[in-house]
Amino acid sequence: MTAINHLLEIAALGQSIWMDNLSRDIIQSGELKSLIETWGLRGITSNPAIFEKAIAGNKIYDADIEAGIKAGKPLLEDL
Repeated sequence: MTAINHLLEIAALGQSIWMDNLSRDIIQSGELKSLIETWGLRGITSNPAIFEKAIAGNKIYDADIEAGIKAGKPLLEDL
């Protein structure tokens, strides 16, 4: 028996499924690609709290943050 993917059924009705989460590891691991191809994910939304959680809770960003500090990059930039 094949499992029904209800997310693809929703997409067939014209709705887009978005994920409210983004972190570098889901991109690098291929998980994001799989979610798009297999589960019908169509977008990602994020906000400062999500980025803070992704960065603070994951060592994958540490080397780049350290390199920026060593290079004298500012912690905040004027937008």
